[in-house]
Amino acid sequence: MILLNCSTKLQMLEQMLRSNFPESLKVYGAVMNMNRGNPFQKEVVLDAWPDFKTVITRRKKQAKTDDLDHYTNAYAVFYKDSKAYRKLLEEPDIINWEQVFQIQGLQDEIYEVSKAVANLKQLDVNLTSFKAIEFSSFPMPDVNSRVASSPQLSYLSVAEADLLNRTWSRGGNEQCHRYLANLIYCFPSVCVRDENGKPVSWAITDQFATMIHGYTLPEHRRKGYSRLVSVTLARKLQSRGFPCQGNVLDDNTASITLLKSLNAQFLPCRFHRLILTPRAFTV
Repeated sequence: MILLNCSTKLQMLEQMLRSNFPESLKVYGAVMNMNRGNPFQKEVVLDAWPDFKTVITRRKKQAKTDDLDHYTNAYAVFYKDSKAYRKLLEEPDIINWEQVFQIQGLQDEIYEVSKAVANLKQLDVNLTSFKAIEFSSFPMPDVNSRVASSPQLSYLSVAEADLLNRTWSRGGNEQCHRYLANLIYCFPSVCVRDENGKPVSWAITDQFATMIHGYTLPEHRRKGYSRLVSVTLARKLQSRGFPCQGNVLDDNTASITLLKSLNAQFLPCRFHRLILTPRAFTV
């Protein structure tokens, strides 16, 4: 195991990962954030350097953690050889198997390999798979003509994390509230505000430079706000050199229709999110 903490080598890794798109996008997004201030306190471990076969990004061990916070306790994985991934996963001190955590990646064998190792360590594994999408660098469609009025575009504040926690399908708990507040503080967000200054539609960016939690309050739907927010955030990420990536569940037909209308590219790989829970936390 190699802990890559040299800034020059991290810059090199960022460039090397580009040649492995789209499968390396999650790790690439995390490494980009690391090379731009590292606001989420991440680090990179590899099986070898520079001829690596597996890269894992993880939370720094000295960073404050909550053993129940699988949102923050998140690993991104990219491998060129699934056997090398399993070998690295089995090494001591790579993964904290004593807490609830998640593994993300865009390669199909991530689930099989991770589950095999997790079973040996007495953890339950919950898999959710998504369509993976990316907004291309060419200009996206003009959305202003599709908006019902002249909305007030802004960005979210940490104080509004409670609203996001209550409306996110994955939220509703203390860990999620804290995680969303950290995302809002660290990464780009976009929202539409009503005449009272309250957010009515929004999207945020996560620790892997992925656009997430696109949501419009029910009473403000069908006004073009989701299109406006999505395109504005994508353009903001593009202006900073980040890839504009996202995920959507197969049965979310409204979002899929929206993404197609925005010329989003549906990637050939799927996004896999594994939540791993030690059985001590499930009894």
